[in-house]
Amino acid sequence: MARIPLVRYEDASPEIQAEYKKVVEKHGDVSNMKATLLHSPAALHAVLEWYTLYDKVKPVLGNRRTILFCDAISRENACTLCATFMNRAIVKGGEKPGEQKLDEQDQAVIAFGKQLAANPNRVTDTLFKRLQAFLTPAQIVDLTVFGAMMIVNNVFNSALQVDLDASLDAYQIQPEVAFAGSSHYTSKEAI
Repeated sequence: MARIPLVRYEDASPEIQAEYKKVVEKHGDVSNMKATLLHSPAALHAVLEWYTLYDKVKPVLGNRRTILFCDAISRENACTLCATFMNRAIVKGGEKPGEQKLDEQDQAVIAFGKQLAANPNRVTDTLFKRLQAFLTPAQIVDLTVFGAMMIVNNVFNSALQVDLDASLDAYQIQPEVAFAGSSHYTSKEAI
């Protein structure tokens, strides 16, 4: 059960209604996360920068690899809402979560995402060199900040126990499976 009530358009102040309309115009709907963030326009604007960085990272990594990166972070952080959202994207992309064929670049990006979430102080030189093999310094900067913004989403949704949106019900992960001891991705991808 969510710790913070969702902002409802009809009950909101004119300032928040204006923000609500902007979210609908730009994103098509107001998810439970966004309806919670609407309590603070400053927080909403900060968190929505995730989309700005997504638009920078996606052309470099491709949509699939970008989703795998976000999924790895969300699973490492045990964020049910975000992992479910990424699970839906993986399934809609035509793959079965946990059974994807991963190439070296997929593995490097997943390992980097997991390490950012687990302990960014432990990103090894070996892992960093794997990223440098196919990403420019600017692309690594964008990817790192994008990963940090994904972590912000994870922290926000988990700490405030934001409820899953009804549109995610069919894709809901099982936390006891998804977050159990070993990762969703195999251990050889961790370095």
